[in-house]
Amino acid sequence: MSSTAIVNIATLVTNDPSLGDTSPLGQVRDAAVVIDGDRIVWTGGSSEAPATDDRVDAAGRAVVPGFVDSHSHLVFAGDRTDEFNARMSGRPYGAGGIRTTVAATRAASDAELEANLTRLLTEALRQGTTTMETKSGYGLTPEDEARALRLAARHTDEVTYLGAHIVAPEYADDPAGYVDLVTGTMLDACAPHARWIDVFCERGAFDGDQARAVLTAGRARGLHPRVHANQLTHGPGVRLAVELDAASADHCTHLTDADVDALAAGRTVATLLPGAEFSTRAPWPDARRLLDAGVTVALSTDCNPGSSFTSSVPFCIALAVRDMGMTPDEALWSATAGGAAALRRTDVGRIAPGARADLVLLDAPSHVHLAYRPGVPLVAGVWRRGVRVL
Repeated sequence: MSSTAIVNIATLVTNDPSLGDTSPLGQVRDAAVVIDGDRIVWTGGSSEAPATDDRVDAAGRAVVPGFVDSHSHLVFAGDRTDEFNARMSGRPYGAGGIRTTVAATRAASDAELEANLTRLLTEALRQGTTTMETKSGYGLTPEDEARALRLAARHTDEVTYLGAHIVAPEYADDPAGYVDLVTGTMLDACAPHARWIDVFCERGAFDGDQARAVLTAGRARGLHPRVHANQLTHGPGVRLAVELDAASADHCTHLTDADVDALAAGRTVATLLPGAEFSTRAPWPDARRLLDAGVTVALSTDCNPGSSFTSSVPFCIALAVRDMGMTPDEALWSATAGGAAALRRTDVGRIAPGARADLVLLDAPSHVHLAYRPGVPLVAGVWRRGVRVL
């Protein structure tokens, strides 16, 4: 174990108001941060940094917490370029395209699936993502769902069982039978490998009663709920998520006042996924409405081959600022501390003593450049668990 001080930081975002300027970002100017082992042990003014084994000169650049991407689908095979091309030519998006990826994923070997998974995780890491949740959902058999979760668990602690992504093709005429499978034999195979359980509560996927059955069965096996909610239409997903104390309701594109009030009154985080709206030309979620109501908001990529094939949190930050009514400060908080809240984590998403040493050095003097300079690769350094990986 060795200690490292990163000094001469123009702006350090801690996400702890007590450590900085009392804003939610807790910014410290002309700052330093000290890492010891895999933890943050000190933050403060650069001139006051204690002696350490190593020093890194940030040279007047910004340091922010590592991004926490709390919603992705990375265990898959195949390509849906043709579907994207057709959609950009006018065909609307629907849940049925998932079946294309299911067929390719079932046909792929473990080695092929893991190679694609690690490629995408590395791609995300280069863009500053140090914590990433990922789901199953492209196997839809007990064996294929379990192997997806086993592969994912080799690379992240945040693994979600999503057997209820869509009804498997073999059960097209028997959706009730498929729900029985998801809550029975498939759950038995998958529960040992996952932390979370999710369901796509949406027209063309699972209705409110089916979603409730899936989530309550998972909770009985020790898996905590998450919900794909209100992406394509108004529906029961958000209020079901709040009722079951789900960690997050994800998408939240079509909301009633009652949905917003429920989120504001509960612990469930509204996770917004602007890459999906960008890639489907759907209406943007109204982040401003949620924030003004006091809802905790997370911002994630929804990286998947069909509706949001991006692993870039900085890109999603730029979209959220440009098209969803968020300020640059709010978007960064939602992509770091908000993502941590959506995973019910307190050790990531902030730069404060005791937190895991996950941080990003930007080739810019301020985090505002993430939205100000969209598409520009601004990540100049990444530390994960105290080790510089970029």
